[in-house]
Amino acid sequence: MSYVLAIDQGTTSSRAIVFRSDISIAAVAQQEFPQHFPASGWVEHEPEDIWTSTVMTCRDALEKAGLAAKDIAAIGITNQRETTVVWDRATGQAVHRAIVWQDRRTADTCAKLKAEGHEPMISQKTGLIIDPYFSGTKVAWILDQVPGARKRAEAGELLFGTVDCYLLWRLTGGKVHATDATNASRTLLFNIHTGQWDEELLKLLRVPRSLLPEVQDSSHLFGETTTDLFGGRIAISGIAGDQQAATIGQACFRPGMMKSTYGTGCFALLNTGATPVASKTKLLTTIAYQLGGKRTYALEGSIFVAGSAVQWLRDGLGIIKRAAETGPLADKSDSMQSVYLVPAFVGLGAPYWNPNVRGALFGLTRNTGPAELAHATLESVCYQTFDLWAAMRADWPDATAANIVLRVDGGMTASDWTMQRLADLLDAPVDRPMIQETTALGAAYLAGLAAGVYPEPSKFADNWRLEHRFKPNMSAATRERKLKGWARAVRGVLASDEGE
Repeated sequence: MSYVLAIDQGTTSSRAIVFRSDISIAAVAQQEFPQHFPASGWVEHEPEDIWTSTVMTCRDALEKAGLAAKDIAAIGITNQRETTVVWDRATGQAVHRAIVWQDRRTADTCAKLKAEGHEPMISQKTGLIIDPYFSGTKVAWILDQVPGARKRAEAGELLFGTVDCYLLWRLTGGKVHATDATNASRTLLFNIHTGQWDEELLKLLRVPRSLLPEVQDSSHLFGETTTDLFGGRIAISGIAGDQQAATIGQACFRPGMMKSTYGTGCFALLNTGATPVASKTKLLTTIAYQLGGKRTYALEGSIFVAGSAVQWLRDGLGIIKRAAETGPLADKSDSMQSVYLVPAFVGLGAPYWNPNVRGALFGLTRNTGPAELAHATLESVCYQTFDLWAAMRADWPDATAANIVLRVDGGMTASDWTMQRLADLLDAPVDRPMIQETTALGAAYLAGLAAGVYPEPSKFADNWRLEHRFKPNMSAATRERKLKGWARAVRGVLASDEGE
């Protein structure tokens, strides 16, 4: 039993990866599932699609690796974090589609809570700001909008969970209703200092306590799968939200280590150790992981649109057929043009946090074409990362360029063009690891740690291998000019604030 199965349940697809005891990959399976957009700014998933795609990919990965349930020491789960599911305790049926982290439908609720002056208290307890991004207001929306749901919730008939929690419940045949500290810390309902659900927050957001799961360490024996799923019982002993799992997979165990993941969105986490750092620049204070009852904290910056901007080039504008074409196309752009894309398709995340603004292109000329749009799209991800980088350095006194290690992962890091531009604009080295599946690896590590397959963090960190270091080579004058242009473009978008 020297294999670990990682479930990586993401925003657009479910994946399963089998890792060996030396962290090499034995098999990978992936399945996309439909996205639902019932109104502007609304994003939903069918919970059954999440469940069936997860089970199918696990079975596929085991089959590809030629393994059975008896060969797997443990399962680790990592997940899209704030996505919210409410389901029937008796039947497991969801009472509404899952409301995805990107969804903005509770913007008015959030604005009202801010206007009433609740944000300082919420931020102090949760490390978060009031925003539709987080789960708390999504739960309340489901309870208010689904006929009879609030009454049933108060009677103890319904359960709430983030995707990890929902999958755990289904995998264990409804026996275990639990989550880990990283996912709990993304709900607006959890006190990151006490490590408990907070009664004052529950009352304010009108979420009944009976809905909530138990909160455990990230590496913990949560339960076992039912025998019918994979032909035998498998222990489930690791859970972390996707960005925290990537932080672990990147072996960012020391304060000052930072990882930036480029998937649908972009998420940067900076390990700040045992002390939560309260942000003055609208970053989030979050739990990076909890091991042995001890919480390690991080500063986090969330960008809502990264890889999805490349999808927009492909599916919306039709100027590329595959994401891999974007870098070579950007390389052909006219260097005399300064085109900026502010990809606020669903509002702006950190450090601006404005759900109402929408995206815009600046600097268009008659000669602007596909190459310039590709250039602006890839660069927009680098500029947004710079904004997070600058905010983190402002918030954490120890965060100088000299002692921050930036490790990157996610689909977009395959683009050398983008990673080089990132190093240029940050004026700092960017490290890309040998194993790109860092999110799944983090989940596998947490499960394998509990199962005795993997060693303690410091020894695990020795396995991290550098594939390529991108070093900055842009002149200071060019960097400054480009960053000023980006700042002007963002100001232009923020000034519009038209909303829906």
